[in-house]
Amino acid sequence: MIFQNATRREFTHAAAGVFVALFAILLTTQLIKLLGEAAQGSIAPEAVVALLGFSSLHYVSALLSLSAFIAILLVLSRSYRDSEMVVWFSSGLSLAAWIRPVLTFTLPLVLAIAGLSLFVSPWALSKSAEYRGNLDTRKDAGQASPGAFQESSSGDRVVFVEAVADDESQVKNVFVSSVQNQRQGVTMAAAGHQEIAENGDRFLVLENGRRYEFVPGTPEFRILQYARYAIRLETKEARGIEKTTKNSPTLELMKQDLPAQRAELLWRFSVPLSAIILALLAIPLSFVNPRAGRSANMLLALFTYLLYNNLLTISQAWVASGKISFAAGMLTVHLFMICLLPLLFYRRIAVLSFSRFSR
Repeated sequence: MIFQNATRREFTHAAAGVFVALFAILLTTQLIKLLGEAAQGSIAPEAVVALLGFSSLHYVSALLSLSAFIAILLVLSRSYRDSEMVVWFSSGLSLAAWIRPVLTFTLPLVLAIAGLSLFVSPWALSKSAEYRGNLDTRKDAGQASPGAFQESSSGDRVVFVEAVADDESQVKNVFVSSVQNQRQGVTMAAAGHQEIAENGDRFLVLENGRRYEFVPGTPEFRILQYARYAIRLETKEARGIEKTTKNSPTLELMKQDLPAQRAELLWRFSVPLSAIILALLAIPLSFVNPRAGRSANMLLALFTYLLYNNLLTISQAWVASGKISFAAGMLTVHLFMICLLPLLFYRRIAVLSFSRFSR
C-alpha cells in the first residue's frame, strides 16, 4: 500500500509538471495565432480570450494522454538510473508487476480523456464556431464606430455612419456602398435603425435618403429617392453555426452512417484507447542502462508515439475516403500496438534476466 501511494504520487507530480509545460506551449501558440487573426481583422480583439479558452478545451484530451505517457517514462527511467529497479527485481517482482500501478494511475485520466474527447471537445468547437458567428453578426449589424468605414464579413457591403445614439438603436447620416445583381449601389440616409422581420430576417432600415445605382462600365444610371429603404443584413437561416463533423455531438454522429462521420467517431474513441495503450507501452520503453545515457529510450518512445498517432491519422483518412470500414480502422491500429506490448515486455525481461545472470 505504501509503495502504491508513493508511486501514484510520483506519477501524479510528474504528469502535472509535464501537463503545465505542454499547456503553456499550447496557450502561447494559440494566442499568437488568434492575435494574428485579430490584427488582420478576422476576429474582434475582445474575442481572443474566449476563443483561446474554447481552443484549449479542444486540445486538453490529447495533452492529458501525452502527459501521462511522458510521466510514466520519466518516473520509471529515474528508477532505472537510481538503481531502484535493482531492488524491485531482487524482491522477486518482474517488469510486468508495474502494470497494476500504472493502470491505477492511468484509468482515472482515461475516463477524463474520454469525457473530453467525446463530449467537451465537440462542444468547445461548436461554441467557438457559434461565437465567431455572433461576432460576424455584430460586425454586420452596423455597429460601427462613428466616422469609420466598416466592411461586412461577406465583403459586398461597406457602411459608414457619422453618429450613433447612446443606446446604439439609431444611427445618423448613413452611407452604404453595396453590390447587388452586378449593379453598384450607393445609398445615403439621414437616419436609420435595425429591425427584425416576422420571418426572423434582420434588416437595416434607412430613412429619408437617396440611392444611386449604376452598372460599372455602362452609361446606365438611376437615382431613387425614398422615405424608407430596408437592406437585409442576415437571414434567419444564416444565424445558425456551420455544422461540421468536428463540432457535431458524438450521439448525433453515431446515428449517421456516412464515412466522414464514422472517421470522426474513430478519432474520438481512439484518443482514450490510445492513452491506455501508450501508458502500458511506456513500461518497457522506459528501460535505461545506468551506465549509458537515456537518449536512446526517449527517442524510441518518441518514435513509438509518433508512429501510433500517424497510424491513427492514416486510418481516419482511409475511413473518411471509404477505403476501409469503421471496424477495420478502429481495430487494426490498436491491435497492432497491443501486439507490440508482449514483444517489448519479453525483450526487456530477457535483457534484464541476462544482465542478472551475467553478474
